[in-house]
Amino acid sequence: IVLTPASLFLYGIIDPSNPPIWLLGVPPAAVALIFKAFYGFAQKLDTLGVALAMVACAVSVLINHDENIPSNSSQIVYPVLLFGGGLLTYLDAHRSKPIGTYSKLPGQDDGPVVQTALDRKLGYKIGMEIHHGIFMFLLWLVLLVGSIALVNRGYDNKYLEIFEIFYRTGSLVFGGGVVIVPMLQNEVVPKWMTEDQFFQGLGLAQSLPGPFFNFASFLGGTYAGLPGAIVANLGLMGPGFILIFAMLPFWSKARHYAWFQAIIKGLNASAIGLIGGGCVFLYAKSVRDAADAIVFVLCGGLASFYKFGAPQTIAMGALIGAGFAAFNLGHLPY
Repeated sequence: IVLTPASLFLYGIIDPSNPPIWLLGVPPAAVALIFKAFYGFAQKLDTLGVALAMVACAVSVLINHDENIPSNSSQIVYPVLLFGGGLLTYLDAHRSKPIGTYSKLPGQDDGPVVQTALDRKLGYKIGMEIHHGIFMFLLWLVLLVGSIALVNRGYDNKYLEIFEIFYRTGSLVFGGGVVIVPMLQNEVVPKWMTEDQFFQGLGLAQSLPGPFFNFASFLGGTYAGLPGAIVANLGLMGPGFILIFAMLPFWSKARHYAWFQAIIKGLNASAIGLIGGGCVFLYAKSVRDAADAIVFVLCGGLASFYKFGAPQTIAMGALIGAGFAAFNLGHLPY
């Protein structure tokens, strides 16, 4: 509701190459919030989970900051890291002395799963059988392969281009909204917008309630107006929506098995590492001088220790950044 009008009218009012001083502190404040979220996730990991997260984070930083590695390789590497994390925790859970901490080990599964009252209630409300789940998975796959094929065959349509980029990104990346930021930046900057516009939109997305994926509305709207905002949002949200319904018929049984819980634990740890890699990328791009660094530190402290909410943190970042700009302080490259 807010990001779409912002993408349509904001840059008709202000010059993106010379933004007003109240926008200067927004990007580092937004990144401070993302660091806070990453720290909260990481605190919940066990010994093996921390190791998996560290590896995923290091690989993520490498592939996004090396001139010899294609920028789009993350679309393959990220799913491989997640799969590898799940495989390692699966194998670890089957060891006599596992490194990780598990609520139940695979050898402790008690025969066939008996559905709980919650499982039966969930199944009744959803009303989906296994064949429905298979259909939803095939629908996701057809949309993914079809959109990629049409773009690669040179079908020239702006909205198809938008849908393909966002649907592919939403399909191949797991681990939360932050993970998609480096990928989307590689796709849309500088073709659709400047780097400053990208990070200003990121700050606005962080300051507003609702899922982070609403950032797609800003990106699509800046490039192609209201239709672009709608298509981008559908493209990015669509894969998750479809795959949730594809998985639901299997979830009520699978979630009770210890081996499945172990896999999810590894997937989660690797996903948190990818969020950490996204934090490193965002810091390097949004903190450019000493003023930005001070905004980052102060807003991070306000959010982490004084429990400022996201809107208040972004507002403080805008205020502090404007103060530095007004007095021309802290603007040497950091």
